[in-house]
Amino acid sequence: MGSTTDGTPVSPRGVVDLRGVDGPGFTVRYPAGAVVVVSGLPGAGKSTLLRRWSAAGAVAVVDPRAVHEACEAVMPAWLPYAVYRPWARLRHGLLLRNSVRRGGPLLVHDCGSRAWMRRRLARGAGRRGRELHVVLLDVGAAAALDGQRARGRYASARVFARHLVGLARLSAALDRGDPIPEAASVLRLDAVSRSRATVVRFGGRGL
Repeated sequence: MGSTTDGTPVSPRGVVDLRGVDGPGFTVRYPAGAVVVVSGLPGAGKSTLLRRWSAAGAVAVVDPRAVHEACEAVMPAWLPYAVYRPWARLRHGLLLRNSVRRGGPLLVHDCGSRAWMRRRLARGAGRRGRELHVVLLDVGAAAALDGQRARGRYASARVFARHLVGLARLSAALDRGDPIPEAASVLRLDAVSRSRATVVRFGGRGL
């Protein structure tokens, strides 16, 4: 189901491409207990969208940046992040696993360039009768770099290039009509439609 220009709620199933579609704000609806992965290049607006969606209701969010900052807060200021990065990644992985096991709707911040991560999340969710859904912020490299400059936080050129290759591969598969079997839906948004996706709801229409 898609929304064009009238603000009708969107209940994604399969691939729903709203890139370049302007109009009023709309609500995105998912099944109760869905695990929704918000993906895109560093600077694409994932954190902004997650803050907007989580502020509108009691939805748990797993964001690796929060884990990074929590680890940073207890480490000496002189210690480079690269030294304790493995510990931060382990903590993030455990938090993600436990959040999926706990049940209830879940929003996950992830660049989305790693198919193995989506498959792992889908398996964990599926064992509990839950669906995995993907929101892909397909804004392009130039807009993502502008986003990094605006927030004053930059991904390294190596990390950015790695995610760019992975997400280009995913976008090309979607453009060909290839299925993404681990995801019940992929909602493709760009800078225009991203700002229109104002609210996320889980479960029945009355929620």
